[in-house]
Amino acid sequence: MTPRIARRTILPLLAGLALPACAALRPGALTNGARDVAYGPHPRQRMDIYVPADGGRAPKPVVFFIYGGSWANGAKETYSFVGDALSARGFVTVIADYRLVPEVRFPVFIEDGALALRFVRDSISRFGGSPGAIHLMGHSAGAYNAMMLTLDRRYLAAVGMHTGEIRSTVGLSGPYDFLPFDIDVTKEAFGNARDPAQTQPVNFARRDVPPVFLATGSSDTTVLPRNSERLALALRKAGARSVSLKIYQGLGHASTATALARLLQWQAPVLEDVVAFLQAT
Repeated sequence: MTPRIARRTILPLLAGLALPACAALRPGALTNGARDVAYGPHPRQRMDIYVPADGGRAPKPVVFFIYGGSWANGAKETYSFVGDALSARGFVTVIADYRLVPEVRFPVFIEDGALALRFVRDSISRFGGSPGAIHLMGHSAGAYNAMMLTLDRRYLAAVGMHTGEIRSTVGLSGPYDFLPFDIDVTKEAFGNARDPAQTQPVNFARRDVPPVFLATGSSDTTVLPRNSERLALALRKAGARSVSLKIYQGLGHASTATALARLLQWQAPVLEDVVAFLQAT
């Protein structure tokens, strides 16, 4: 797609996701699992692992969740509500920090995700997770990272993995088709890219991708729903075997994430839909 079309069809990506300061989203104690597990030498290369309380000997499916924040903000503890929600449904859930702008730029934040994912594959059995049942999930900029790890084979190949090791991918309110880089957020994160087309998930749509679930809110004015719609269309045209698109009426940008929280699930059935998708794959 040309920059002229992109300029008309995507609103600027805001500087970060401001989660509501309510009790439902406050970081809590991680009673089942492990905090600050290192997957690399940098202080930001740490992850929290949430383990289902019901235990059991059978290995559990794994969800690797990547949070957003315009590639410049975010902390894993803020998203403990995601770990709580998914682990309560039987998934070993991993939430990892990664290096941020301005310390790094594209593609380092994706490369950190690949490094963390390899650590999960190699080590998650220690926490009761199945290395053969790893699902990716992300919100906003985190959905971008998750989709790039899924679609562009180079990132996982660089750490000795392949995209076939991903069971499925969930993208919530993600930017997938946002050229040109005409606002500060995208200039700072991607302005160094020699070939801007190589930064866009929509350009890596292919047939042999794992099942993909794309969800967004109809009232999202931060990352327009057209991003999810266009990626879904590109994947279907490429012959991808399983692509689901869900647009939640009335939801804004943050709400596709906050609706996962126990006290905010009344907003929309995001958690139920995500869990049903993960279980089906």
